[in-house]
Amino acid sequence: MLRASFRKEGNAVWISHLDLMRVLQRAFRRAGIDLKHSQGFTPHPELSIALPMSVGVSSECELADFTPVEGVVLDPAEVPARLNPVLPEGLEVTGCWADGKKLKNLVWLEARLTLVYDRGVPDGAAEAILALLDRPELIVEKHGKKGPVEVDIRPMYRDARLTREPDPARPDEDALTLTLLCAAQNPTLNPLLLPAAIERYAPEYRPDFTRCRRLRVLDAELEEFR
Repeated sequence: MLRASFRKEGNAVWISHLDLMRVLQRAFRRAGIDLKHSQGFTPHPELSIALPMSVGVSSECELADFTPVEGVVLDPAEVPARLNPVLPEGLEVTGCWADGKKLKNLVWLEARLTLVYDRGVPDGAAEAILALLDRPELIVEKHGKKGPVEVDIRPMYRDARLTREPDPARPDEDALTLTLLCAAQNPTLNPLLLPAAIERYAPEYRPDFTRCRRLRVLDAELEEFR
């Protein structure tokens, strides 16, 4: 098994998880990298993405595990150069290696939320949002398999930092930037639940639009997960 890291940005953020899997499968075929297939009536390539993400979220730390067919010797260093020319704009493989850590040891996801206010950041917004995030309990509505449920997300994040630095790509935009560590799995926290919490408990500071970007994946010791 090999592991590749890749970015997802630009128009590619609108590719759903299932479509992204299809895109990657086709890219491997076009790059001449044959993948091992499962056995049974509906064989499929042994290719998986570590943490499926919501549509509209960008990332610079996605991980994909794949297994070449038996007998094929594939140099991991060659994988980015072979895949990138056949990937659509917005997807870029940034590295590949063997002997990756077990996925069960992936504990934290560092995410950046850009909270955009069309009429400017309201006075006191930063202080109110940080106070909200520091509550001992933060109940939000989360959509589960059996419908909406109330969940306390406070134990699912840590190290929240809030700044008011303009995005170099959007110098005219007035926004707050919230960076924090979110639980990656068991349980999983979707960072986009945090703006929902702001809307529920402090609606006067609700952003008009939120962008989310995944920055890093980490293990329990906050070391880079590879």
